[in-house]
Amino acid sequence: MLRLQKRLASSVLRCGKKKVWLDPNETNEIANANSRQQIRKLIKDGLIIRKPVTVHSRARCRKNTLARRKGRHMGIGEC
Repeated sequence: MLRLQKRLASSVLRCGKKKVWLDPNETNEIANANSRQQIRKLIKDGLIIRKPVTVHSRARCRKNTLARRKGRHMGIGEC
């Protein structure tokens, strides 16, 4: 597997291993990279990418807060 490359890439990109995308079509070329410098080159070439941050919507929270202001969800056993 490409465990070392993923770990090095996450360190170079300053993100978690989950956020690192390795091009599945270029596994052989990525597998040859075993240094930070080689990983930086692959990042520059676009074979390794940092995935964007996933959206964490607060819409549901806002809706529940409005309901609580109206007095909903306030009985025994409600959070």
